[in-house]
Amino acid sequence: MRKEAFLFGYGIQGVSLAKGLRREDFDLHIIEATEEPFSRAKKDGFVNVRLLDVTEDAKLERLDIGDDSYIICVMDDKHLNVFLTLSLRSLFPKTTIVAISDSVHTTEKLKMAGANRIIDLYQVSAAHVHNILQKPIATKLLGSFVSDSYAISFKEMLISPNSYLNGMMTDDVNFSECGVLLLGIIEEESSEKFVFISSGIEHQLHSGDTIICIGYNDDLERFAKGMKESK
Repeated sequence: MRKEAFLFGYGIQGVSLAKGLRREDFDLHIIEATEEPFSRAKKDGFVNVRLLDVTEDAKLERLDIGDDSYIICVMDDKHLNVFLTLSLRSLFPKTTIVAISDSVHTTEKLKMAGANRIIDLYQVSAAHVHNILQKPIATKLLGSFVSDSYAISFKEMLISPNSYLNGMMTDDVNFSECGVLLLGIIEEESSEKFVFISSGIEHQLHSGDTIICIGYNDDLERFAKGMKESK
């Protein structure tokens, strides 16, 4: 019997997660609150995609989410993500809710809102990242929650002088379009300092910097190869 998952948000994290759930043959339902990501999900070949005002409980309730289903909250708007988690917990008290956080503060809010599992990217230390680079981390991420066979990895990639990334601002690089998520940077000037990248914080990339991304192995390899291209 196919596992059923309701993915709320087809943005930075949602795109990669949707790909993985499709690969694992989940009965996937994607719910978006805005037109652009809704259209992108349809364009990417997903069938069960809904444009929905997620602030209205009556509309959420009509989704008819079962107790054995999985709810995954990855809205780009972290405040909306917390509000949505709270609403879904009230409507579907027995359903497993997975959420992603990029700060300790947001993690605490998601816990209070009723999320069963929280992937806290903020608390991943630089040392831990180095230890698990290139290794499958299914049981450390969504794999332990919704599947046992995710091919998700961390990968560190050195920016060369000729790379098109050299000199670019992180917000100007469409990582999600490549199916990867930028987790952080190890700057050349301070090789031991790991800088987490959070939404809304600009950071310029330089030759010699090492970027650390998370994604599926094929997407990471494709991105690593492409970033070597010159401007």
